Amino acid sequence: MRAFLDTSVLVATFYAEHECHEPSFALFLRQKKQSGCTAAHCLAEVYSVTTRMPGKDRASPDEALLFVDDIRERLSIVALDPEEYLEMLKEAAAHGILGGGVYDALAARCAIKAKAEAIYTWNAKHFQRLGTDIEARIKTP
Repeated sequence: MRAFLDTSVLVATFYAEHECHEPSFALFLRQKKQSGCTAAHCLAEVYSVTTRMPGKDRASPDEALLFVDDIRERLSIVALDPEEYLEMLKEAAAHGILGGGVYDALAARCAIKAKAEAIYTWNAKHFQRLGTDIEARIKTP
């Protein structure tokens, strides 16, 4: 089964104290490039989130890049071309998606492009608003 891991799962993978760490880490370790993927945009989100975590959990830029490298070694990275990007924005607008919700639409579109049968996230509500073709694929680790 082709699995797509979103940013919420990837961030939890790298923080042992995170409440979702164990299932996220186990899911991450089960993946290989042939079976697991994520969006190119999720790499930027992992970097962004981990370098702005509060207190002792904040990663340095070099540590964040190590997380990104781990993701790239284990998962295939999916990106949209310019036409697919524009189509995704039109679909987001048609679903009434505003603001930062467009990033979930971007991730979902990458999951569809990768033919992912499962979209793993800890933010299921963010993906459920994207339509029935996505809703059936949403899972938690």
